[in-house]
Amino acid sequence: MDSVAVRAVVCLGVCLSVFTVIAQGQMSPDNRVSSQEDQYPLRYATRELADALEGLLESGQENSIGLSVEKKASVIPRCDVGERCAMKHGPRIGRLCDCMRGTACNTFFLRCY
Repeated sequence: MDSVAVRAVVCLGVCLSVFTVIAQGQMSPDNRVSSQEDQYPLRYATRELADALEGLLESGQENSIGLSVEKKASVIPRCDVGERCAMKHGPRIGRLCDCMRGTACNTFFLRCY
């Protein structure tokens, strides 16, 4: 019983492959893929995007507007005792300033104490 199923599957596979070969030969010339760009559109789209990005980066370097790779040191201002030192953004707390020595930013009141 299994050999009959295997033979049927093999016969079906051969028939389908012969049918596709015959169908490819009878295809009209205007329906066939004429260039590699039509056959592999993703390759050419990524190449165009890469060229556009390269041009953008080159123009940014010429105008000195380019993205900076170096991280700039940020200076956080100092807060006095009792000043607001943080701001709550949902579950997060954003620092506004750094508390003076000997004090800390209270996360409940969001002030230096």
